[in-house]
Amino acid sequence: MRLDLLLAESWVKPGSRVLDLGCGDGQLLAHLASRLQVRGYGIEIDADQIRACVARGINVIEHDLDLGLRRFGDGSFDTVFLTMALQVLSKPDELLMDMLRVGREAIITFPNFAYWRTRFYLTLRGRMPMSKALPYHWYDTPNIHLCTFYDFDALCAERGLRILDRLIVNGEQVSGTLMRALPNLFGEVAIYRVTRDV
Repeated sequence: MRLDLLLAESWVKPGSRVLDLGCGDGQLLAHLASRLQVRGYGIEIDADQIRACVARGINVIEHDLDLGLRRFGDGSFDTVFLTMALQVLSKPDELLMDMLRVGREAIITFPNFAYWRTRFYLTLRGRMPMSKALPYHWYDTPNIHLCTFYDFDALCAERGLRILDRLIVNGEQVSGTLMRALPNLFGEVAIYRVTRDV
């Protein structure tokens, strides 16, 4: 089972209200509904993915995340997910704050651009890196705002957000001692759980 699904089980309360941004085919929401009886919605822009959500019985709304979450009221959800989509947003900082307006907690995953293989690829080849976490060429990538663990930590500090949990994993979603000791160098993918400081 995917690590993000396992973490979601430990970080999400049974019966809670969940919003999954860029929900894809609805796998995460279906899993949470089955295991934890959450009540949730997905937001997706891709028509094929929306059809897949509907086939799974997932409540899904077609919406562009770059337009924000203004259709949702303050505190509408307990947890808001954004998995591997932070880097494709026009204004990721604004959406992060909007996530924590509509939800008590946010769970965010993103690729770490400071990962050692990414650095090595760029240094050795002199070209934009490609990997499992960053599988696109520079000219066809949806990624427009790449960041590192340190960048995200700094953004949270600047915006008064508290990091509740952070897990550093590789492309296979496995964690290790080196990743925990030097996350910005050895972590390929970040998994964060954050909330607003009150």
